[in-house]
Amino acid sequence: MLLKIQLYILSLWLLFLLLFVNKVNIPMCFFSNCEEITLKEVALNNLIPITCLIFIGSGFIFYYKFKYIITGSKSHPEQITHLEDHNWEHLTFLVTYIVPLLSFDLDFDLSKDRNGLMFILIILIIGIIYVKTNIFYNNPTLALLGYHIYKVNTSKKSHVILISKDSLKLEDMIESKHISDNIYFAIKSEIQVRTSPSPNNLEKLA
Repeated sequence: MLLKIQLYILSLWLLFLLLFVNKVNIPMCFFSNCEEITLKEVALNNLIPITCLIFIGSGFIFYYKFKYIITGSKSHPEQITHLEDHNWEHLTFLVTYIVPLLSFDLDFDLSKDRNGLMFILIILIIGIIYVKTNIFYNNPTLALLGYHIYKVNTSKKSHVILISKDSLKLEDMIESKHISDNIYFAIKSEIQVRTSPSPNNLEKLA
């Protein structure tokens, strides 16, 4: 459960980054008659960007924790017998959740009335759905970092979701590590099945 929550926060990394860029307000003055401003005033004027920075930093921590979890011993090699590329799900999450939440801020100033509270409640509700429906692997941040999503059957498993940094294809040999439920992290195995040469190729070799 904790890992799912952490990966949900990581999935919102782009949202927090864009909010930070949109909301940061650092006074800059290059003339002698500028008014002095204290660090406390700067902090009070940048509560939303500071909060975003905290979540961005947390996202980095959670990513390295995820990398630590997926390292180590993995299963014995198994062959992919059926494969579907589900990388489009990253884009679906981005369009369905990240863009509308960013638009929420652009349309309604978070610092006014109860807009900030509504924004937080929406993020919490989406997070509950994200964790309960077990779609934590659907993560645009991981996509930016080079991870792919596949739905596969293998010689040992059926209907599993693979997260992998390798580009996988049918009949590849993989080694996997269980993350949660039917979700695994996978790498290509050094042991790969060699297809026997066709009769035509044998004739050419002769």
